[in-house]
Amino acid sequence: MTWCQVLLLTCLLASASAAAAQPALAPTGVLRAVYLATNPAHAVKDAATGEPRGTVVDVTRELGRHLGVTVALTALQTPQNVIDAVSRRDADIGFVAFNPERAGPVEFSEPFMHVQQTLVVRVDSSIGSVADIDRPNQKIGAGRGDSIALYLARNLKQARLVEMAPGDATEAAKAVLAGSIDAFGANRQRLTDTVRGLSGLRLLPDDLYGVEQTIVVAKGQTEALTAVNRFIDDIRRTGFLRSAIEKSGIIGVSVAPPRSK
Repeated sequence: MTWCQVLLLTCLLASASAAAAQPALAPTGVLRAVYLATNPAHAVKDAATGEPRGTVVDVTRELGRHLGVTVALTALQTPQNVIDAVSRRDADIGFVAFNPERAGPVEFSEPFMHVQQTLVVRVDSSIGSVADIDRPNQKIGAGRGDSIALYLARNLKQARLVEMAPGDATEAAKAVLAGSIDAFGANRQRLTDTVRGLSGLRLLPDDLYGVEQTIVVAKGQTEALTAVNRFIDDIRRTGFLRSAIEKSGIIGVSVAPPRSK
């Protein structure tokens, strides 16, 4: 078999695989995707057009192209909103971080990117790095239901977690300034945007951990999950995913390596 024949066969197999996946992933003929409006690592509003742009937007459109269908993107406010939309079949796929506490109503794909989490403190705080957050009598804030809140709930031994209204980092930052909490955690880009208009705050120089971002499908949709994982492997291998992340301009985000099989 010649090289050209091998290439043609590869293309035909890929096309057949995508065609087989379309009914599982987009049964209505439109790929309906939901993501977090409050997470800049997913998408932000383009200042010129007012339309969403970012890694999730590019990845969804590429998946739609693979399937040969149009896409419909909807921004939701909380991770639970995303999970609920997918589990009710109001959406075909959702973008949300994996956390064991969220397992049940949806199936999680392989991680496709890591989003680094850090904390904001007052400029005069004795907290100099993430190693200093778990100390007696300290109150560490995080958005209710956010990945970092779930992480802190599992890992804090001496400090106290204070869960705050989800999606409102500005109010949380003001609480840090007022001294009602000692630090507030979220992803690095979100906190960078939040403190830009506030004085008296600083971001910690290091990161607490990288949240695994995944694509979810409804529970029991094994064929759809297999197709999504195959797609993630493909865009990671071809460099499409890395290019989408770089084009987004969001800091603290990287391609997640494939999990060992």
